[in-house]
Amino acid sequence: MDYKKIFDKFDDQNIVIKTTQKSKIDRAQKAALNRKGNMLYNAGDIEGAKKIFLTTGYSDGLSRVGDYYKSQDRYVDALRMYWIAPDHTKFESIAMQFSVLIKNLIHEEGDLPNE
Repeated sequence: MDYKKIFDKFDDQNIVIKTTQKSKIDRAQKAALNRKGNMLYNAGDIEGAKKIFLTTGYSDGLSRVGDYYKSQDRYVDALRMYWIAPDHTKFESIAMQFSVLIKNLIHEEGDLPNE
């Protein structure tokens, strides 16, 4: 199965696809890329930094991108970054907020008895 052809259809949708294949960069390259990502992040190029952090798997950088998204009320994007980072504490915080929201919406519809 040609996965590249399948996923190429979604290139313009800014979707992050998590794979198990490790990038083939050495420690020196990874450190240089992470420094570049930090410079981009600090300069306000969050999307450029995110691409680098995804490439290198830099969890602190991914978590900071998640924090930025959260500050912009982009909770689903933040959730994705926290999941990939992985930053379980921040992920669970947003996931709990979503679960309360969904529960309240269901209660408003009268589909669940009040507890």
